[in-house]
Amino acid sequence: MPPGILHERVSSALTNWHLDVAEALLADLDAATAAEPPVSAGAPLSSLSRAWADTLRAELLVRRLRMAGLTLLGDPIDDTDAPVQAEPDDAAHVTEQPLGARSRTDDHAATAIALVRSARAAFDAADDDLQRAAGLARHAAIELLSRRVDAAMDEAVEAASLLDPALPASPLLVHTLGALSGVLADLELMPLALDYQRRAHHTALRLAEDDPGPAALALVGDSASRLAALCAEVGEGLLDDGSSDAADPHFAQARALALETLDGLPADDPHRPTAEVVLGAALVGLGEHDAAAQTLRRVVGVVPADQDRALLASAELALGRALRRQGDGPAADDHLAHALALSTEHGLPRLRRAALRELCTLHADLDDAARALPYLQAYLADELDRVDERRTRWVELFGRRKSLLETERAAGQLRRQAYEDPLTHLPNRRYAEGRLDGLLAAGAAPALAVVDIDHFKSINDAAGHPGGDAVLRAVAQLLVDGVRDTDEVCRWAGDEFVVLLPDTTAEQGERAMERIRSSIATNDWSALGVDVPVTISAGIASAARGDDRRTLFAAADGVLYDAKRSGRDRVVRLSGVTQTRADDTQPDAPRTAAPVFEGELLESDATPAGDGESPEDAVTVTGMDAQPVDPAPGRPTDILFGDHPRPVPTPRVDDDAAGGFGRLLVEPVPAPGGPRPQRGGRVVGPATDEAPAVEDPARVATTRAPLASSGPEVVRGTGRSTEQVLALVREARREHPERPAIVVGAAAETLVALAAEHDAYTTMDHVAMAAAVGPLPEVRGRVAVLCAGPADAAVAAEVAFVARVSGTEVVRADDVGGNRLQALLADGSVLAEADCVVVVAGLDAALATTVGGLTEAPVVAVPTSAGQAGGFGGIGALLTMLNSGTAGVVVSAIDNGYAAGVFAARIARR
Repeated sequence: MPPGILHERVSSALTNWHLDVAEALLADLDAATAAEPPVSAGAPLSSLSRAWADTLRAELLVRRLRMAGLTLLGDPIDDTDAPVQAEPDDAAHVTEQPLGARSRTDDHAATAIALVRSARAAFDAADDDLQRAAGLARHAAIELLSRRVDAAMDEAVEAASLLDPALPASPLLVHTLGALSGVLADLELMPLALDYQRRAHHTALRLAEDDPGPAALALVGDSASRLAALCAEVGEGLLDDGSSDAADPHFAQARALALETLDGLPADDPHRPTAEVVLGAALVGLGEHDAAAQTLRRVVGVVPADQDRALLASAELALGRALRRQGDGPAADDHLAHALALSTEHGLPRLRRAALRELCTLHADLDDAARALPYLQAYLADELDRVDERRTRWVELFGRRKSLLETERAAGQLRRQAYEDPLTHLPNRRYAEGRLDGLLAAGAAPALAVVDIDHFKSINDAAGHPGGDAVLRAVAQLLVDGVRDTDEVCRWAGDEFVVLLPDTTAEQGERAMERIRSSIATNDWSALGVDVPVTISAGIASAARGDDRRTLFAAADGVLYDAKRSGRDRVVRLSGVTQTRADDTQPDAPRTAAPVFEGELLESDATPAGDGESPEDAVTVTGMDAQPVDPAPGRPTDILFGDHPRPVPTPRVDDDAAGGFGRLLVEPVPAPGGPRPQRGGRVVGPATDEAPAVEDPARVATTRAPLASSGPEVVRGTGRSTEQVLALVREARREHPERPAIVVGAAAETLVALAAEHDAYTTMDHVAMAAAVGPLPEVRGRVAVLCAGPADAAVAAEVAFVARVSGTEVVRADDVGGNRLQALLADGSVLAEADCVVVVAGLDAALATTVGGLTEAPVVAVPTSAGQAGGFGGIGALLTMLNSGTAGVVVSAIDNGYAAGVFAARIARR
């Protein structure tokens, strides 16, 4: 629900504290969303409409907290400008018993924080600076409602930094500039508020020039009224400071804008009262009190007291000013007192302070010190004495922060230009070299894959250069889709890519690249207008201690050439890479780098090496064991090396005297019937089918890396106090800052405390009563969570939350037990598009077996203990699931949504 008619209706209800009306409108939106297909309805954070709806729901809950006298973090509001009178329809939220009320407000706070985090994540994920700025401006207003002034300032600064002056005119831009202007005015940054509202008005005028329709004209009128109101407010502030000459231009501009707006509105237009109030305030400032009073009395008489109370408060304040300056003290007192009551009840601090000042001045002029003193005390209690100092400091702070953000953004763009390939948007060669240097300098042992598109020149000739560019982009995307989150794909040059695989052996990299090679070879390229086959060849080498970037690349590049010479469309790995010096007996041996074998593998030095490359371009490296993934059996001199029949290369004895590659381990040919050489920690027996390979435990123990934990850290809140959970989360974040700490089974007050301590690093789900603190992985794969019935909803929510924060897209389908499964099957996309399915059931435990027979995706069954009077605490559901006769179903522990979510995410992300 981006800004539009429904958004305006909800916003109007919220602004006027008609909270039940706003809640009903949002419920209608939920009902409309529920009617959509399950996939689109359950897509998490992928829709800006959902982000806007979550934002408005968060504001609704924050306003309910304000009605209860609490902030977003559950702290009491002691200042007197909080709303003091609840609406009749909100009484239940304020008059509950203390314990129940506290629990209710904790739930509201936890839910509001979760919604804000959820919406912020969606806005951040959107590739649209304007939408992000609009969301940030609205979030800043929510922070102000909860008295988090510093957070509101940060949101406003970031929103302002995103609003590039070069953005094209649009209604959303007008809305965003106006919303940011309102936030800045509430932050007492009136000069900045004026600047942004002027920009909003000028943008609306440009829109009306291009398309002078009713919508554009209404936008012009609204922006003009807002600008006029700010001008009048600034003018009154200057009058209060005794600068009447400086105030007159502001009042004159406010009057001109208000008259311009009224001229463009029909007599029955609902926006006319707003423009008339602004006109009246401007006339008061210009000393035309009679005309102002006449206009303002008309507005006060037509605006319903229960509709737009903010507008009514402004009208009462302006009318009270006019009457005071006319000398009609009693009438002015009535109107100003009404303005004070409305602004206090309504939570309008700027109007409230203005009313207090007017009332204090009125009674001081009447020599009624007894009545003037309370107003003066309340006025001073609002710390207006320090507003000027704070305003100056905040204007400077705002400018510095905005400048810093813009500088960082510009630097980021320059970095992207320096390290990003403009065609594929992958990191470029400069980045790859620097990253590889960093990995090797840190003592890591990465594998490197060098990938080349086979016969790319013929693809260009057949499809043209635009078609060739499309193929490059598509291959880049398939490479990215096929690697892990920790791997990095870079474009090296032309049709050549490299893949950096940290902490990976050549064998592991070979398996990954083989999957990618297969996906590219079987991809449907006709959609890009390419009729010729598109395949890749890849060479993989793994670094050992002492290797540098050039050495490792030369090794991988060398076996890439072997893959091309062997027929292309294949992956070849180098079994061992080491860097040693040559023997002293050969001090003058030539320096060589990439592997060239004599015999069957090389075929002929005259054979072209690849797509237009010449044999002279190939750098040679002394003997190494290069293993294609699918070696052709039956070649001459085939013997059994490792697990594959391989041709026997004839190694050259060229060692590097000054570094680089020395001898690369090539296994000698074993004597007939003799033992085969050790390889990778394994003693290989005689080359017979009857003699299996035997493990060498001592060697294996020295070559295998120690096991390390992976996945998110879990902190279970059940049975722990808030302080204990916070301490465990701090410890988990300190030990593993690269992955999130997940809290499950937490109380509402614990979730609120987590959000207060970790702020933007917290992702929450109030239904699951769970939170994740720390960076979330990039989303890959899809998990479908099927909940059998309402009694299983809490465990299903935990599964969905954990899977989402573990880095997968999650689709929910609730209440699908029994005959209700047919509705799910009618759509089919939930099961068909899932990489893993989680079935959460207690009473309907047989649902897991049924679903397992309907999908090829792995199924994780989670038994629950809820809603089963005779279920023996979930044991009955557990036994039913364990006795499933359907293949592809695994069973989690009872009520263990965390384990099921992590397991499902690992499956989906692979």
